[in-house]
Amino acid sequence: MTAADVPATDAAANRRRARLIDRAPFLVACVMLVVLLAVYAALREGVFTLDELNVDTAAALTLILAATGQTIVLLRGGIDLSIGGMISLGTVLAATRFGDTLAGSAIWTVLILLIGFGVGAINGLLISVLRLQPFLVTLATWSILSGAALLILPIDGGSLPGAWMSAGNATLLGLSPPVWLLVILFVFWLWFRETRLGLTIRATGSNEKSAFLSGVSLTRINVATYGLSGLFAALAALYLTTQTGTGSPTIGKDYILPSVAAAVIGGISLFGGRGGLAGTIVGAFILTIIGNLVFVLSVSSYWQPVVSGVILLVAVLASSLAERSARRSLT
Repeated sequence: MTAADVPATDAAANRRRARLIDRAPFLVACVMLVVLLAVYAALREGVFTLDELNVDTAAALTLILAATGQTIVLLRGGIDLSIGGMISLGTVLAATRFGDTLAGSAIWTVLILLIGFGVGAINGLLISVLRLQPFLVTLATWSILSGAALLILPIDGGSLPGAWMSAGNATLLGLSPPVWLLVILFVFWLWFRETRLGLTIRATGSNEKSAFLSGVSLTRINVATYGLSGLFAALAALYLTTQTGTGSPTIGKDYILPSVAAAVIGGISLFGGRGGLAGTIVGAFILTIIGNLVFVLSVSSYWQPVVSGVILLVAVLASSLAERSARRSLT
């Protein structure tokens, strides 16, 4: 080996260690999921079966869809509280407007998705043009959407077409539609993260100033980022109605903090630019398995947010320690 080869070797080693730093939080989340599954399997039979996979995926998919939008926003370095209002509004619109015809359901499905993207785009525009904090803008939008949902349907109710409800009952190769939807979502992410928009969102979240100096339009990125978050919140609302069969003007609030928690547990940085959907999916399943354990152990459901909070703290702490250890190896 020549002297010229030494710097190149060191650079390659540093790149490998840098990748380890990025992956450390995700690996910690995977270990946590495996441990929880092992405990769950010790308490209940049939955990590692296709039937259980179908059931758990069906239970987790609403959170996964909501957390997908949240993941995109967090990668940008922001946060979106308005997904709660959009989920509530989406369920009540579906429950009160779908009617009994396929044409009516299809039209309102498209309209709900457009409303989701439009509301998110407005969030991004307000954040950019008025230079407001994402937390405050999306908090206000959450309140407006929640109020609109209550005006449309003051209490849980409404109805969905029978065909809409039965769409999730069929299976293909032993897997239910929620599992196939999850596969489609992950394939979409593999494509999206390599697109110009996906790469720019991550780069802007890593260093907004550098991205701006490179010619990136922060307004366009914010509009696209929050628009996608609103779109996925609308998708979450539509999927949720297939599980509940009704609309709820308040149900969206149950997905705001869990969507952030799923992403953070899975290794998404709150400062932007780091992480991916795989980690978010793992985080969502961790929260779902915690709920299953609470049920199997026959303890009060009030313990679920307590345990989830502890898991979140452990995940953040473990990820921080793993990252710090990996960084020390660079020196």
